[in-house]
Amino acid sequence: MKTWFITGTSSGFGRRLTELLLARGDRVAATARRTQTLDDLKDVHGDRLWTAALDVTDTAATRTVVDRAFVELGTVDVVVSNAGYGLLGAAEEASDDQIDRQIATNLTGSIQLGRAVIPHLRAQGGGRIIQIASIGGQIAFPAMSYYHATKWGIEGFWESAAAEIAPFGISVTLVEPGVARTEFGGASAVLGTALDVYADGPSGSLRAALSGQGPALPAPGDPVKIAKAIIASADQTVAPKRLTLGSDAHNLGVAALRDRLGALEGAKDLAYSTDADDYIVIRDSPPTLLP
Repeated sequence: MKTWFITGTSSGFGRRLTELLLARGDRVAATARRTQTLDDLKDVHGDRLWTAALDVTDTAATRTVVDRAFVELGTVDVVVSNAGYGLLGAAEEASDDQIDRQIATNLTGSIQLGRAVIPHLRAQGGGRIIQIASIGGQIAFPAMSYYHATKWGIEGFWESAAAEIAPFGISVTLVEPGVARTEFGGASAVLGTALDVYADGPSGSLRAALSGQGPALPAPGDPVKIAKAIIASADQTVAPKRLTLGSDAHNLGVAALRDRLGALEGAKDLAYSTDADDYIVIRDSPPTLLP
């Protein structure tokens, strides 16, 4: 039996993970802004479901809840940073408050959760951190600029931090789903105020799709299958660095990375030509910034 700590468990992947883990006999510390959404699971699974109200934009509350979970549960084997949502629309359509909330939830909230759990995991001798990112951390679509900023940002954070905490037995997996059949594009999505100048562009098309007035967005991802894949990754002895889940995620990711790599390789001679004359480098050898 493992003990899991999961944020954003009222719906989406967080809810599916919680249901599946409890069904297989694991123990779950589930947080949500409204814990009453978990009452039905509490009635069935009793003490194996530990709950706490948490808005991850409140850093002090995150630290308090994390500290209490580790004290009351003893050991937490897996931490899943899942809380998040999408702010959709053209960059010009979002308000300052909407932008701040998007970054505070998806990016700063995930970073501060990591900072809160790392000392506990280090003290207990290790553990697993699973960050729900997105294939939107590798690619970008119009009308999703602020969402992409948070997902690209959290991938960069964990790319760096994972190397720092690996010596303590703490592993990190970035989960990159494609579009799944969750509430992401529905109840949990936030749209900026529509501007007429964008009505005929990607922002207007996205609004039409979300409102049912245009072609529906393809959503191949099955949330239960995705949740099962995440759980299976935590059972692996060696944590995968990334889990790309969904045929759309795989295809879009491969295309974007091939395009980026081709452009980078094409710029190689220019890149090398800008080195200082007294800098000696073994051509084609992997560089390092550390001594």
